[in-house]
Amino acid sequence: MSHKKLTIGLFGFGVVGEGIYRVLQDTQSLNASIKKICIKHIDKERNAPAALFTDNADELLNDEEINVIVELIDDADAAYSIVTKALRQHKSVVSANKKLIANHHQELISLRDEFGVSFLYEAAVCGSVPVIRNLEEYYDNDLLSSVSGIVNGSTNYILTKMKEEQLPYETALKQAQELGFAESDPTLDVEGIDAVNKLTIILKHAYGINEIPEDILYSGITQIHERDIQYAQEKGFNIKLIAQSIQVEAGKVAAFILPTFVDQENRLFSVRNEFNGVLIGSKLADEQFLYGKGAGRYPTSSAVLSDIAALRYDYKYEYKKTALGIQNELSNEVYLQVYVSFESWDTIEKEHFVAIEQVFKSTARNYIIGTVKLDTLHNAEWFYDKNVSVIALGTGVITDGELVHNAASVLELAQ
Repeated sequence: MSHKKLTIGLFGFGVVGEGIYRVLQDTQSLNASIKKICIKHIDKERNAPAALFTDNADELLNDEEINVIVELIDDADAAYSIVTKALRQHKSVVSANKKLIANHHQELISLRDEFGVSFLYEAAVCGSVPVIRNLEEYYDNDLLSSVSGIVNGSTNYILTKMKEEQLPYETALKQAQELGFAESDPTLDVEGIDAVNKLTIILKHAYGINEIPEDILYSGITQIHERDIQYAQEKGFNIKLIAQSIQVEAGKVAAFILPTFVDQENRLFSVRNEFNGVLIGSKLADEQFLYGKGAGRYPTSSAVLSDIAALRYDYKYEYKKTALGIQNELSNEVYLQVYVSFESWDTIEKEHFVAIEQVFKSTARNYIIGTVKLDTLHNAEWFYDKNVSVIALGTGVITDGELVHNAASVLELAQ
């Protein structure tokens, strides 16, 4: 099979962009070369010939020889302008910008189809872990029961250090930043925004659901209190920020992101540091576990290169669930088992719980273990209070009073 010649216009020359440039230089078999690189600061010294660089996006977008745009910039608004124009210019696009994709998914797919090109973004979800391609190719039917996992390497690194080395949150965050796992402004990672953007993309490929991040319940790790870490130590749990999507009945999927107590029986228990782990549940094949690095230069570069290589064969996502007419929608009509810790009893509305299994009172920190409806949590003011920590007790949900998909027993956990 002959490979299509790829002439690339690259946006962004940070650690990933430079990594891509180096690998393409050294890998002739890919039949791909970078013709031009667009960057913000043209005067900055870089490890590549000066003639390659420009600060004029149109030099790449209007060049008829360039048939692929690789977009690796942080600014989602600028990326939107670049990607939409590239697609309209009949250029295929590879992107790692999960915020762009999560918020404009349908529009970008429509442009891709209208102009007959490809739009690939494996690097936008879980770095080197091939989640999107697996959901596209292996789970292209209606037998998927769940997709859940640790999809943000930065927060997982921080939580690992807080648990294993008893580091304060600020110290663990600083370490993550120094190692390049977290940005100088870590808000997207630590507040759960990065994870919810990724879950939005997963929902499209897994279930054919079109959602925007604002519709999904999510929380980050900034509310986690040292007392919560102690509780996890006492009970033998690890705390992980887990994105969950679970088929609760025909046409209904529950999706949310919460810090979660996981026990040693759960494969996500041992996913440490900047690694990601994704569990894909199937009605026939039980559960697959995908594991790999989710943060850093090389994992992202690996996924971008995989997409570039696929373009040699004009590979496209087929969005098979949508194509097959499988109809799913998000449902908040399920219940979660949660541990909620807080300072003042006035903060929490206890009537929001359909059941309370355990109450702990102390002068420093209090907690409740109970069952609450996902929809109630989504609308409860206390859920968004920075002095309140909400942690799921095990993975899974409760529907109609029965545990489904490996939900952990509250009574067992609360002993």
